[in-house]
Amino acid sequence: MMKSLKKLFTARTPAELPMPAEVAVGALLVEAALVDGVYVNIESDMIAEILLESFEFDAARADAVLAEAETLAEEAVGSHQFTRHAKKLALTNRIKVVEAIYRVILSDGERSDVEEAYVRHVAGLLHVDDVSRAQARQRAGARISSGA
Repeated sequence: MMKSLKKLFTARTPAELPMPAEVAVGALLVEAALVDGVYVNIESDMIAEILLESFEFDAARADAVLAEAETLAEEAVGSHQFTRHAKKLALTNRIKVVEAIYRVILSDGERSDVEEAYVRHVAGLLHVDDVSRAQARQRAGARISSGA
């Protein structure tokens, strides 16, 4: 009973409310860009590109989702708020999310241990195994290197 009352009177942040999987994925990508403390245009451009490709959005829809994702990521207290929505995707798509996270963190040309820790954490929450995560990192690295 107390749990029900507490839940009733506890304010929920926008990140805790239901959201479409594509918004949750966008927020995870923004968090990946923010985790090193620097959010640069190349990272936001990469996120927009990923949203365009992955969800077949037009530019206006990708920009709207990116703006919403940026707001949610700034308000969030943890990745779990977003991974619980992204976990609804098929495993192949969750692996693509991990690859997209690598594309974002590699896009600025800087690698850090905190970024690698973030992607390992999110991959675990998405139930993506280490082998699939490593393969996703290799694909993302090859794609960044080739400029594709």
